[in-house]
Amino acid sequence: MELVNIALPKGRLGEKVYQRLKAAGYPCPSIEEENRKLIFENPEAGVRYFWVKPSDVAIYVERGAADVGVAGKDILLEYSPDVYELADLGLGKCRMCVAGRRDFRDRTDRTLRVATKFPHIAARYYASRSRDIEIIKLNGSIEIAPILGLSDVIVDIVETGKTLLENDLEPKETIVPISARLIANKVSYKFKHEQIAALHRRVADTL
Repeated sequence: MELVNIALPKGRLGEKVYQRLKAAGYPCPSIEEENRKLIFENPEAGVRYFWVKPSDVAIYVERGAADVGVAGKDILLEYSPDVYELADLGLGKCRMCVAGRRDFRDRTDRTLRVATKFPHIAARYYASRSRDIEIIKLNGSIEIAPILGLSDVIVDIVETGKTLLENDLEPKETIVPISARLIANKVSYKFKHEQIAALHRRVADTL
């Protein structure tokens, strides 16, 4: 039997996802050992796991290097990969928000400057509100942009809101709730349908 290739996001979320898959009947003892390997397989369970950077999972799945994977809804919304979204795993829950300084009030007579790692999500959100914006693409430490006057607001993932508060910012609007999604490659879904459908069903039973 051909193995199902599963891309797991490195880090805490990936470990939780693996535990969920293990509970669904897809264990892989070698992944639980202390080592630096990136690829692990268990032919008896019919699976091969590999660790990849969370933002790369969707690329591995879209291009067929992985049959299935787990990616945050933020990645799926930002990059729109051509994959099937099979299930919301309810893990890694947070939200995509607009945040700004506590005293910030949006003056609609001028272009709003938005700093973000998620330019597509921000652009779509403000387009739906017919609001003129200038996007400032940043890769990290987004919170300091409004403090230093680089931007008026930020669009970013908010988990607890603690980082915002510590930097005198607050969430202004929630754009969309975010959580981890089980995704599948479209060709694999056709050719390994039985195995992927069974995995989907068994994982759904653990939700």
